[in-house]
This record gives sequence, structure tokens and C-alpha cells, in this order.
Amino acid sequence: MKFIETEIHGVYIIEPTVFNDSRGYFFESYNETEFRKNDICSRFVQDNQSKSSYGTIRGLHFQNGFYAQAKLVRVIHGKVLDVAVDLRKNSPTFGKHIAVELDAEKNNMLFIPRDFAHGFSVLSETATFAYKCDNSYNGKSEGGILYNDPDLNINWGIPKDKIITSDKDALWPTLKQWKNAKIK
Repeated sequence: MKFIETEIHGVYIIEPTVFNDSRGYFFESYNETEFRKNDICSRFVQDNQSKSSYGTIRGLHFQNGFYAQAKLVRVIHGKVLDVAVDLRKNSPTFGKHIAVELDAEKNNMLFIPRDFAHGFSVLSETATFAYKCDNSYNGKSEGGILYNDPDLNINWGIPKDKIITSDKDALWPTLKQWKNAKIK
């Protein structure tokens, strides 16, 4: 497994070693020892999976406080643009984002630490997205940042007229609004 730290501290692109032969392929999608060697010590307690069609944007979501979640995300089928926004209040990269194309053919993954907003857009006809979380979901601790916040300027790789999102995701505050509400 290859761990590539991104320009945002704590966020890693992970490229597994894939063994191919005439039957297909095999790879380890998670190995606690390898993760710990790379200072990723999250203990995963929940696995989630979704299927979405082209143009879908899910996010930007996070869990607050005690229920904050680190995530290990990957695509089982298709291709997505995966985005993580740094919400760590004392981080030099607060408000910055990383965007990585995750592709089922490449089997690449992204590790996102706690205190990040997370989302993805579907670039293929459909995509099956899977992720491990190090904390259980709690509806009362759910939060979000508006996916098309002009200050974040995220290029989701989807033409505006093709974007599909939930009503809930279209109503989250901007990063500035969220930060100002948190300070009060």
C-alpha cells in the first residue's frame, strides 16, 4: 500500500497494491498495521455505501463535536470527484479543500481525518461509493457546508445544468456563515 500525504496535513491518497491474474484481481482495501505505520490510528466502527447517478453531488457533510468522523473512502464501481474541506479551527489550511478523482479501475482511496467536511460528485454514469467511519452517525450532530460556496470555489467536474443534489444539501450555510454562527 502506498500512502501519499496531500497538501492538507492528515489527508492521504492511498493506492493499494493490486494483484492481477487470469481470474481477476485482489487487493487489501484496509490493513490496520499499514495504516498505523503511516500514523493513521483511526478505529473504524461503521461502513456505509451509496449508489448515485451521473451529476449527483453529495455533501459537503460532517459530524460535530463528540461525533466527528474520520473516513476512509473509495469507489467500488464508477468514478467520483471526492472533496474534503478542512474545518479544523487552528489549522493553517482551514477552509482549503482537496479534490481527488477516485476510480474503481484504479482502486485508489482517500483518508479524511476528523473535522473535515466531505462530499463527492459522480463523474461516471453511475457510481457505488463506500466508506469506513471511525465514529457512529448521530443525526443531531450532523452539519454541512454549501457545496457551491463561491468562497470555496470547488470545481465538481459537472456542468451546472446537470447537477443533482438533495434539497438539504442545497440549503447548508456557506463556510463563512457556518464559521460566524459557530463563533457566536
